Amino acid sequence: MPRAGITADRLVTAAVELADEAGFENVTLSALARRFGVKDASLYSHVKNLQDLRTRMALRAGGELIDRIAAAVAGRAGKEALAAFAGAYRAYALEHPGRYAATQIRVEQTLLADSPALRRTAEITYGMLRAYGLGEPDLTDAVRLLRATFHGYCVLEAGGGFGAPRDVEQSWNRAVDALHTALTHWPREEHGGSRA
Repeated sequence: MPRAGITADRLVTAAVELADEAGFENVTLSALARRFGVKDASLYSHVKNLQDLRTRMALRAGGELIDRIAAAVAGRAGKEALAAFAGAYRAYALEHPGRYAATQIRVEQTLLADSPALRRTAEITYGMLRAYGLGEPDLTDAVRLLRATFHGYCVLEAGGGFGAPRDVEQSWNRAVDALHTALTHWPREEHGGSRA
């Protein structure tokens, strides 16, 4: 592929594809340079370094994930919205393991503040949870519970960590049921708090 064909956007696209194929940790500038048929140094006019590339990957994948979740939860509320949200999250994580791993890296707060995907994620997630009557600081606590549950389940499932004969799909559905029950009967805290 000619050097002139490389752009930052195409580089990120190649990076997230490579992440799904070979694993997020195996995405390097050298591996991408080989894909484009150029020397490593040619990529530095498009990204500052590997961390910059990984941040761009995280923002791209985060945008893809929230787009899928938004489509799933549109027009739904309560348990139906929660199940749609959870299902979309899980499907993305299992279908795109490298991209999903990118969404888990820590990104500088200054970059996150300017991210439309992050704002949309907060709007959709907090909007869904407000249907349960939650306000701060309970919203932040509930978001953390959902993220920890979904992430833990997806990582264990992708790694073959569920060895019992019980069907994994049935366990997932029961986990979503349990989360709905927890959110419906949430022990509310009276003082203010902040999102994290």
